[in-house]
Amino acid sequence: MIGYSPVMTNDTQVRPLALVTGASQGIGFELATLFARDGYDLLVVAEGGSTLDEAVTTLRACGSAVAPVVADLRTEDGVREVYDAVAADGRGLTAAAINAGVGQGGSFVDTPLADTMSVIDLNVRSTVHLTKLVLDDMAARDEGRILLTSSIAATMPGPYQAVYNASKSFVQSFAEALQGELADSAVTLTALMPGPTATNFFHRAGLDDTKMGQSSKDDPAAVARQGYDALLAGKRKVVASSMTSKVMAAADAVLPDAAKAAAHRFMAKPGGGR
Repeated sequence: MIGYSPVMTNDTQVRPLALVTGASQGIGFELATLFARDGYDLLVVAEGGSTLDEAVTTLRACGSAVAPVVADLRTEDGVREVYDAVAADGRGLTAAAINAGVGQGGSFVDTPLADTMSVIDLNVRSTVHLTKLVLDDMAARDEGRILLTSSIAATMPGPYQAVYNASKSFVQSFAEALQGELADSAVTLTALMPGPTATNFFHRAGLDDTKMGQSSKDDPAAVARQGYDALLAGKRKVVASSMTSKVMAAADAVLPDAAKAAAHRFMAKPGGGR
């Protein structure tokens, strides 16, 4: 079986366990599907609803044991519910894809504070909190793999997505710092940096009427595949998935911040797609 080494106990193979957050649709669901096809059992996390139910049914059809965890990761209690589910399973995580995130388009001064703080709570606070809990366990065992979903948005200032881009810059910096700390460990941490991807992200973020919202986007299955392969290979980061996204990330590495901000403003300005 590709992707893991089964633990042997009393001549019985113990299936590896993976955690995927934001798993009901989009990149998270595609990541969960790859784990399931590779023989992992799953803890899949989302806010609930019919999309989670449908995801669980599909994943179980791959032959995996799938436990849904309904939790609001914007809260400390929600993160604890997820970790309690991990602890209750007893196997320890072989892999964790900490993928849940949300965007918020529009002018910073016109956006309700509660909406702004919700982006920070999910993208930053919950990522740090859950990574801390998961990584402590992996470090104690000196084994395990973590995938953090960052974004090529981490490489540029984001007018009309100011807090989202900043949150992903945090996640990317956080990932790279932990990679330095784990240099002498068998635990690996990989940053997945998608470009614009065809998920519900843009609609939820209120970006439907922007050039960004109406532009062509990458296939979430292709993004997940590249992230999954990078995770198994222990790579530090991967820009996924199309050549357009890879070229964009390469350009962002050399362009001045003012130029990147101007380009982002053009793409994300409300009403710009009309």
